[in-house]
Amino acid sequence: MPIINHSIYIEASINRCFNLARDVETHTKTTSNTKERAVGGITAGLLNKGDCVTWEAVHLGFKQRLTAQITEMEVPYTFTDVLVKGAFHSFTHTHRFVESSTGTIMEDTFEYKSPFGVIG
Repeated sequence: MPIINHSIYIEASINRCFNLARDVETHTKTTSNTKERAVGGITAGLLNKGDCVTWEAVHLGFKQRLTAQITEMEVPYTFTDVLVKGAFHSFTHTHRFVESSTGTIMEDTFEYKSPFGVIG
């Protein structure tokens, strides 16, 4: 299963980073290049454990929808969203937040399985 790891330092408090990462409107603003928007489930505000959101976006020239559910949350350190329905066979996206001396390190781990194996 492929895994993408990404980390970034942000000069802001852990609480601010955690809340912005689970804010539906902020996500929409930061993905405007793919015209991503929430079209089902929680479509505004902060996502919490158990919440589902359906995103619609244009990827590779095709409009796609996927629904993810927040399955784990430990405020303000981590939350995980898991694919419920969509183009992938599966995916799990874990967001971690670590306080540093002057800000926060945000770590994202994205594990996924393509819908059609290696040709996927």
